[in-house]
Amino acid sequence: MPQYEPPRDHYQVLGVSRDATSDELKAAFRKLASQHHPDRNPDDPTASLRFREIATSYNVLRDPGRRAMYDRVGHVAEQSGSPFGEGGPFAGGVIDLSQLEIDGILGDLLGVFGIGKRDRGDIQRELRITLEEAAFGCEKQVTYERTAPCGPCNGTGAADGASRATCPQCEGRGRIAMARGLGPLTAERGCTRCRGMGTISVKSCASCAGNGVAVSPHTIRATLPRGVEDGASHVVPAAGNTSRVDRPAGDLLLTIRVESHPVFQRIGDDVSCRVPISFTQATLGGVVDVTTLEGVEKLRIPSGTQPGAVLRIRGKGVPHRHAAGRGDQRVEIAVEIPTSLSPSQRDAVEQLAREMGEVVVPQRRTFIDKVRALFE
Repeated sequence: MPQYEPPRDHYQVLGVSRDATSDELKAAFRKLASQHHPDRNPDDPTASLRFREIATSYNVLRDPGRRAMYDRVGHVAEQSGSPFGEGGPFAGGVIDLSQLEIDGILGDLLGVFGIGKRDRGDIQRELRITLEEAAFGCEKQVTYERTAPCGPCNGTGAADGASRATCPQCEGRGRIAMARGLGPLTAERGCTRCRGMGTISVKSCASCAGNGVAVSPHTIRATLPRGVEDGASHVVPAAGNTSRVDRPAGDLLLTIRVESHPVFQRIGDDVSCRVPISFTQATLGGVVDVTTLEGVEKLRIPSGTQPGAVLRIRGKGVPHRHAAGRGDQRVEIAVEIPTSLSPSQRDAVEQLAREMGEVVVPQRRTFIDKVRALFE
């Protein structure tokens, strides 16, 4: 089995020094290509391979970007799927540290230098809604302040009609190269002088002081789905702050707060309420009106219903968030006991008690009677 032989150095293939100019590269390629062209070497089976090697080396070195990458990482830059190749995360051997979001001690250390602690521009707000709005969904208008591209200067940071000059700190690149220390990579961060724009205004806009962004009121309409719960989050994309004109706006993060209801209490997708009925209704049964989230419903009370019993009205709760159907309405029964009876009513109750075999207990002694008994 033949052994793998790594490709030769591109500079050695062309026979030039590593600081060769483009003209020197072109001259070397023409000479070697003419010498090793397969048409001129019909009896040499290796001529085609040598010619392909020469063409590959020249194509890499004549491109400034590919040549710079080759100088940094060698042949790995040309391999399929290489992170340093075109389309890779480190294409060109450059990584912008200002785009990193690093947590922990390393993030804190880099944050001292303004690296890796980029403000995404997210805004957090609370949105208060009613139980009915949470149950059936709603559309709410939200007004708040955010930083956005300045209107008077259209985000340029320059006064009306003022020109812009190349940023002297980054020389128009919008990024600052940092000291190497990441192997083949060149570390960069966004320029703080021009905020990544590459230019600075000769005369700053009075509205934004040259920043290109300014605080202004903003209104959006947030559509909340049915069944949303208290404490849930709702994200409105790109409705947050624009921290820099060269970066997209952050998101608006809404925390949903469902206000307490005077009648109902939510338990999962069920709602619960307390309904008082009379002693007679609890004993004999009957039908009562019960308020639901959508109006009044009839509820049948079975005879002999006990205080604290829970009856259900099916499908009158909160719609399920991720499925069809709805929860139930739980109805807790509270039996109201009369606080004052007429003599005839008292006689009737006592007669009922005797017929049911219950012992009628006389009225308890008053507080004065109890105190008097202590000193007898």
